[in-house]
Amino acid sequence: MIVCPNCNHPNPDGAVQCEACYTPLPATIHCPSCGATVQADAAFCGQCGYNLHSSSVPVLTPVAADVSNLSVEEPPAITPNPIQAMLQPEDLELNIPANSTLPPTTVVAEPIAEPIAEPNTPIPALESLESSPAPVQIPLPGASPVTASKTQLQQIVARVFHVQSNQEIELPQTLSVIHMGKPNDRIPPDIDVSGFANSEIVSRVHADIRVEGDAYYIEDVGSSNGTYVNNLPLLPGNRHRLRPGDRISLGKGDLVTFLFQLS
Repeated sequence: MIVCPNCNHPNPDGAVQCEACYTPLPATIHCPSCGATVQADAAFCGQCGYNLHSSSVPVLTPVAADVSNLSVEEPPAITPNPIQAMLQPEDLELNIPANSTLPPTTVVAEPIAEPIAEPNTPIPALESLESSPAPVQIPLPGASPVTASKTQLQQIVARVFHVQSNQEIELPQTLSVIHMGKPNDRIPPDIDVSGFANSEIVSRVHADIRVEGDAYYIEDVGSSNGTYVNNLPLLPGNRHRLRPGDRISLGKGDLVTFLFQLS
């Protein structure tokens, strides 16, 4: 049976358009696990939670790099200079003969002038510089020692508020994917709606809330009756970033409704 997304009219399997409003119907397939009819673009079966794309993930095989054709160039050899090799260190020195008539050269060293200290300028002693006291940090008025040493960060807590029962549910802070639905054997729900009224319109694996840093996203994972955000349908495979006050409806008719909150 295919449910029309426009008027919710049940149509027989294999129907192309709705018998009541003539709306084109989405393509359907049968779940390979339980045989239930689900939409062709669904990620999970709405009845048993089977992953419909589990067998379509390609496997990548690492390929070793071929280094057999690589060549390493050797640096060119340096040819020594024969003229430089013939010269000896003593050949470079200047030898003055003993019978030279050149007068000896006298080198006069100029005295180095010492710096003159300005009068009445005291020179600080080394001991006084080493014994100078360290600067003292004065805490701000009204600040306690604990707040002056470190700053406590406030952690954001996300919740969903069930409108029909006025019940507040805190989202787990240790999970990156939070499943919404009813108990099943494959993907147990983190938010179980089986105890709420009209829960029969909610699939066992209905929707997921994904946490990425400080952002929260909701997506439909192939439910039978759909997921709605602020009364607009959320197509399977698409996701919506949740903001405080967003209205989440599991199924049509706004019968199982949650409000997203941050505190």
